[in-house]
Amino acid sequence: MVTLRHRPRTLVATVVTALVAAALSAPPASAADGLVLHYPLTETDGAVVADTSGGGRNATVIGDATPGGPEGLQLGGVDGHVKLPDNVLRGLTEVSVSLQVRIAPDQATPYFVYGLGNSSGTAGNGYLFTTGNAYRSSIATGNWSTEQTVTAGRNLARGVWKTLTYTLGGGTAVLYEDGVEVARKTGVTITPAMIGGGTTTANYIGRSVYSGDRRLKGAVRDFRLYDRALTAAEAHDLGFIADDEKGRRDLAAIDLGDTSAVTANLTLPTTGPYGSAITWRSSDPAVVSTTGVVTRPAPGAAPATVTLTATAFGQTRDFQVTVRPQLTDDEKVAEADAALVVWDSDDIRGNITLPTTGLHGTAITWKSNKPGIITPTGEVTRPAFGEKPVKVQLTAEIRAGEETTRKKFKVTVTPLPAKQDYEGYLFGYFTGEGSATGEQVYLAASRGNDALKWDELNQGKPVLTSSLGDKGVRDPFIIRSPEGDKFYLIATDLKIHGNGNWDLVQRKGSRHVEVWESTDLVNWGQQRHVQVSPETAGNTWAPEAYYDESIGAYVVFWASKLYAEDDPEHTGNTYNKMLYATTRDFRTFSEPQVWVDPGYSVIDSTVIKHGGEYYRFTKDERNNTSTTPCSKFILAEKSAQLRDTSYDFVADCIGKGSINQGEGPTVFKSNTEDRWYLFIDEFGGRGYVPFETTDLASGKWTLAADYQLPSRPRHGTVLPVTKAELDRVRAAFP
Repeated sequence: MVTLRHRPRTLVATVVTALVAAALSAPPASAADGLVLHYPLTETDGAVVADTSGGGRNATVIGDATPGGPEGLQLGGVDGHVKLPDNVLRGLTEVSVSLQVRIAPDQATPYFVYGLGNSSGTAGNGYLFTTGNAYRSSIATGNWSTEQTVTAGRNLARGVWKTLTYTLGGGTAVLYEDGVEVARKTGVTITPAMIGGGTTTANYIGRSVYSGDRRLKGAVRDFRLYDRALTAAEAHDLGFIADDEKGRRDLAAIDLGDTSAVTANLTLPTTGPYGSAITWRSSDPAVVSTTGVVTRPAPGAAPATVTLTATAFGQTRDFQVTVRPQLTDDEKVAEADAALVVWDSDDIRGNITLPTTGLHGTAITWKSNKPGIITPTGEVTRPAFGEKPVKVQLTAEIRAGEETTRKKFKVTVTPLPAKQDYEGYLFGYFTGEGSATGEQVYLAASRGNDALKWDELNQGKPVLTSSLGDKGVRDPFIIRSPEGDKFYLIATDLKIHGNGNWDLVQRKGSRHVEVWESTDLVNWGQQRHVQVSPETAGNTWAPEAYYDESIGAYVVFWASKLYAEDDPEHTGNTYNKMLYATTRDFRTFSEPQVWVDPGYSVIDSTVIKHGGEYYRFTKDERNNTSTTPCSKFILAEKSAQLRDTSYDFVADCIGKGSINQGEGPTVFKSNTEDRWYLFIDEFGGRGYVPFETTDLASGKWTLAADYQLPSRPRHGTVLPVTKAELDRVRAAFP
């Protein structure tokens, strides 16, 4: 069951706005003396950040940064930041910098909260910065080797607002957190005026002066720059929040969504954005417990109303919760009837999913008036090419207890397409995390049947762009239906650009795959965001598929790290395994099962069938050592059964000697001869490099000569296509 859609709470927004506005009001007069810059960062729109110090030195919002009013400037972590005017440190022999920041839980390192100074090439060249990593501030006249640092020696808490203040005067640097001194360093010999001799052109909030560092992800507000060292009392006034005020703010920030018709457990926060510990009381724990567990009244009973009381630092706030009773069998059947769908009913081109279990656990049985065309279990026999479409009536009987209903679907089965030879190839890929658009779907077209000569399509721009999940797609894979006239594109839901925390995305990454479908390779329809991995998975990487004729369905496989059931935060150690699930429509998937687990990490499997054998190519993910000489290269195996969990060894170390390391293999057969191509992604190097063989069983692959691949192709797939299909995509995406 799911809760009903959340709706905004105007009262909460008003309370939060008022509290934050009070927090950003002017400090005591003494703390206003010497202000060089003051950016409240509470704009609600536009790219201009107003300087309220009186100096009129406005700043500019750049990239994925969104004004958030009293909640500060929201930074997306990709390229968003604030560009300050030049030369803001000129003439300063002392300095204080203070701001409020909320660092996102998935912030990647290294990063600066702010950096004021200069860059030379990719490195900083004189600067003052603060980072929450080992919470520290440094001042330097050159690169990192000249830094003089004051540090608290521990990371800042993430996901909560913090006031960070740095002061430097008389050779002493002091670091404050929420108005309390946490570190001090004496003997500092650098003054701000020494940086660039007063000339600074790389002055940022949310960005480092080192181009390779990550951008800040989270929110910032109330940035202040002074021409003097603030006193401890002044720093206290800027950053200190009394406990009762923290409690009020944290309670005001709670949003339980629409609590007028609850049907599922509630998430009751135990901490707030200002760091309060939040406890809960319930007027009726038997209906809603203090941990949010909901027990619905019996079927036919009246709704139950419960008061939940949240407490933080002695402050309280009440929430009224109305819990819907459990459904009667009649209600279950009615809702299951409304939810039941037969997808693509007007254009069926392959086996379909006819579920036997419906909403609320209802049982479903099916009948077909033309079982020779569509069986009651969804197997489809299409009319021959040239025949007319066939209309079929499917009837679903939905049952809960003694209650039943029937729902009829009129569907149309499309005739088979004409058989056509393949006369070219379509190449789908991504280009890497080095650019803002690199993690999207790109296409290239072969020059006829030459599998080694390619032209980029769509002027080298993405053809498909993700708008769901992480809003990045990697490892696109295209599969043709066994009937030949339907295509599915599946891809990894992941965006690394600007936030490259590889460990985090394997612990709390997406459990979904991104899906598009098409009948012409040009029009791809609406993107679908489909969960395939279990709750224990930390990631879902590089999904691919192969049609298994023995079950009349596609086998979809991908890499996931699986964590222990009693480790819901995924803090333990584990490794990537290959999982698989089956589907007929890339909408409904079976429960996943482990497919490849050699006892160490493997990813990026791909499959091709030849001569009754399935050949599987997989990346060995282990660290390369003298005892694991084939790690970071490709392993080949074979089996007579696609879903077999113990394939036979064919070869390992594929690609070694020709590439430095390899992943993301894609394999396909020549359209004109018994020759196979294996493109291997030399990650960290050239991207895809092509290999070829005339004997799959030998496991011997030779580096191809005289090839012209698209620029920067990364893990993707090559699909053999007809001349009409090749001409169509070239025309659609010049």
